[in-house]
Amino acid sequence: MAQEDVFKKLVAHCKEYGFVFQSSEIYDGLGAVYDYGQNGVELKNNIKKYWWDSMVLLNENVVGLDSAIFMHPTIWKASGHVDAFNDPLIDNKDSKKRYRADVLIEEQLAKYEDKIEKEIEKAHKRFGDSFDPKQFRETNARVLEYQAKWDELQARFVKALNDSNLDELKQIIIDQEIVCPVSGTRNWTDVRQFNLMFSTEMGSTVDGALKIFLRPETAQGIFVNYLNVQKTGRMKIPFGIAQIGKAFRNEIVARQFIFRMREFEQMELQFFVRPGSELEWFQKWKQTRMNWHQALGFGQENYRFHEHDKLAHYANAAVDIEYRFPFGFKEVEGIHSRTDFDLSQHQKFSGKKITYFDPGLNESYVPFVVETSIGVDRMFLQIMAASYYEEEILGEDGKKDMRVVLRIPAPLTPVKLAVLPLMKKDGLAEKAREIIDDLKFDFNCQYDEKDSIGKRYRRQDAIGTPFCVTVDHITLEDETVTIRYRDTMLQDRVRICDLKSLISSEVSMKKLFAKL
Repeated sequence: MAQEDVFKKLVAHCKEYGFVFQSSEIYDGLGAVYDYGQNGVELKNNIKKYWWDSMVLLNENVVGLDSAIFMHPTIWKASGHVDAFNDPLIDNKDSKKRYRADVLIEEQLAKYEDKIEKEIEKAHKRFGDSFDPKQFRETNARVLEYQAKWDELQARFVKALNDSNLDELKQIIIDQEIVCPVSGTRNWTDVRQFNLMFSTEMGSTVDGALKIFLRPETAQGIFVNYLNVQKTGRMKIPFGIAQIGKAFRNEIVARQFIFRMREFEQMELQFFVRPGSELEWFQKWKQTRMNWHQALGFGQENYRFHEHDKLAHYANAAVDIEYRFPFGFKEVEGIHSRTDFDLSQHQKFSGKKITYFDPGLNESYVPFVVETSIGVDRMFLQIMAASYYEEEILGEDGKKDMRVVLRIPAPLTPVKLAVLPLMKKDGLAEKAREIIDDLKFDFNCQYDEKDSIGKRYRRQDAIGTPFCVTVDHITLEDETVTIRYRDTMLQDRVRICDLKSLISSEVSMKKLFAKL
């Protein structure tokens, strides 16, 4: 099945099973804004808990913060967002559609990469186990041709970005003969910069209103509270401040479902270090964060680091962790060495001293910062994409049936346990309720008595429930139930009194933390 079709099925699945809904859908929706349904909000909360606990519980020198969305407007001047938070946009005159110029070029680079991979894949099938992909990359004429085109385009693209040369970005699009996906034409406007911040007014009168911005990132809330946290918590460098919160960007080219939205949630850590040690800490957090992702068990080959070609105005090092989505490798997390830019700027613009006295060095300095920043919504989409499987099995009638299952890691699943009475009569439903009442304080449980057991299993597979317990007539005799495991579909007979410990060991966050 084409990856594009897989992604369409995934989007449909998210709605059908209560994970993600189009916001304001009964009013025909609002572009690039989504709501999380009953199962989606549970998964999202579990993702946030996995991140929060791995940061704050597992690190003695990391504490939390929850800063306000509304902030003094001068903060965004100091941070550089007013002047530099822009995307290069280009319009197609025929379709009237607007695109990010850099994304169009990145997609062209991805096409060359796809062509190389297809050549390697074809050769692999032709030569079998004796095939050496490294040697093929270095010697095959067609692969070398595609690689040369990629190298040339990449070098030109990076130079244009670093020089902020909008004319060159347009020329690259023209030279590469990149067409509008809608009109199929190459009738492009000039490239222009567009600021992504939403603005609003705070105040009771028009004349007295203060123009403020909805925060485009959560990091600045941490920086302006740095001294408050450091002093009240008696924190010693190195230490970190973690925060989860909403951010807002007026994305003109919002696409790929919840991958790029206008209202989204971030999980960010700002880690304060001695000047001169920031690159060492950058490397440590880079590997720590990759370990966090790979602990979910979605395959190391599906992750990669992508070094930034153009550094942000505040950074001296930056790397993305990318995951192989159905639409290609895309960023899920960024790790940045932000130097002392942010704290120095806020010290300058506020007129307040923001320094740290280091007793080990017997001197004061403005700390440097290493940042890890991950989008909750992108992480949600990554987990859904990695967990979605379709497989052919034998149905209850002995005929072939299609099973859709979400193999979400058990600690993150929306529902941990479904309790299913074989039938509603003979006291089975009451016994099932009794089990639910005993376990609902420990796990998110679900009760289901409608349709055949097979159909109920399918419903739970589709939302990722790792355990299903069936209550039958034998249960009333010996206090045992049948437990069915999602991934293998195997079934065991276990005592009701053992359910809590059995399930706890599999759904605990400790199972993930042990891999870090």
